[in-house]
Amino acid sequence: MLICNAPYVPTTEIAFMPAEARDHEALMALDGGADGLALLRRVAAGARGWLAPGGVLLVETSERQAGAMTAAMTAAGLAAQVHEDEESAATVVTGTRPYRD
Repeated sequence: MLICNAPYVPTTEIAFMPAEARDHEALMALDGGADGLALLRRVAAGARGWLAPGGVLLVETSERQAGAMTAAMTAAGLAAQVHEDEESAATVVTGTRPYRD
């Protein structure tokens, strides 16, 4: 299992985050690039090399970004799935390395 909790806030939306996040977090911990998925796409692209067959990559993202993250994982050869928890308003996309390549 590989868990990636990388920044996923688009650069232009950082100014709209709560002050406590902007004031107490380093910019590099918040800024996910133009669409928020720059680093997460890189992780997805390399995940097959890090995961054993059947291994899973988990990434937190936003509900709005879930489709693009699913596409990135699929392009990287992972079987992608979106998981949402309404109570915590959390969205996680998982990508599973196939047992047979």
